[in-house]
Amino acid sequence: MSGESPALYESFDDRFRTGQCMNGDEGLEVLYTGCRWAEGPVYLPAWRQLIWSDIPNDRMLRWDEETGSVSVFRRSAGHTNGNTLDLEGRLVTCEQGNRRVTRTEHDGTITVLADRWQGKRLNSPNDATVKSDGSIWFSDPDFGITSDYEGYRAESEIGANNVYRIDPVTGRVSLVADGFGAPNGLVFSPDERQLYVSDTGAGFIRVFDVREDGTLSDGNVFAATGARTAARFDNLRFDDDGRLWAAAMADGVHCYDPDGTLIGRLNVPGAVSNISWGAAKRNRLFITAETSLYSLLMGVTGTHPTGPGRRPWLPAR
Repeated sequence: MSGESPALYESFDDRFRTGQCMNGDEGLEVLYTGCRWAEGPVYLPAWRQLIWSDIPNDRMLRWDEETGSVSVFRRSAGHTNGNTLDLEGRLVTCEQGNRRVTRTEHDGTITVLADRWQGKRLNSPNDATVKSDGSIWFSDPDFGITSDYEGYRAESEIGANNVYRIDPVTGRVSLVADGFGAPNGLVFSPDERQLYVSDTGAGFIRVFDVREDGTLSDGNVFAATGARTAARFDNLRFDDDGRLWAAAMADGVHCYDPDGTLIGRLNVPGAVSNISWGAAKRNRLFITAETSLYSLLMGVTGTHPTGPGRRPWLPAR
């Protein structure tokens, strides 16, 4: 029948079906609508809550899993974008408007982790990921300084859009990858031997080998939007079977086999900005798309923001 919405799951390869990627809810659950542009969901296991950003409205929102209620977590938040957790379960946030990466301490105070590189102000940090050694890696495109909609219009002091690493001991900010149109989402492979970075400007997902000294290889193209002209890659997440899931804006959520094959996708209303795994089993996929927050209980399990199987609020053994 004409006018029907497309099916939630769309398979391009049998591995999408046999890998249990289509074994889950038959529809998306709408958890909240009313944002101007939603991004940056991260699940806080200790509190059973999800924090995400509403960038143009300059606020962070909080959804409570137990009650289903939504409240304002922080207002006048620096036009925050991406959020993640560090090894102690503290919130790490990319503040586009304030042009910095911060950490929210357990007592609620905010610590600035990075706001400059070689004495120059960052552009507008977008997304961050944490390695098991405690280092924080983040992308720094210019989205927050091109207009006043998601930040404050300004000239780039650096003159390029790069990826950086914050040393866990010294706090030193180092450039680890450049040559991007607009670096966006980034995530480590489950074994942390590779770093995957989406380039929204170029239509690629690039993969870099991670060296022991914290530097990266030159990087190769893992996936490209190609003929899928509606796709623009945003943030990235792995599941426990090594498949890469990518927020692909107007093309939904892509699922890639470890060999780089696009094996399936999720059709989502509106342009998908970010995705994040959560809930007790990490098999609930949270999706931000334009004005809304959705969730989907799935047959696959996602890796934790700080690595597979780790619980960052507990001491390492």
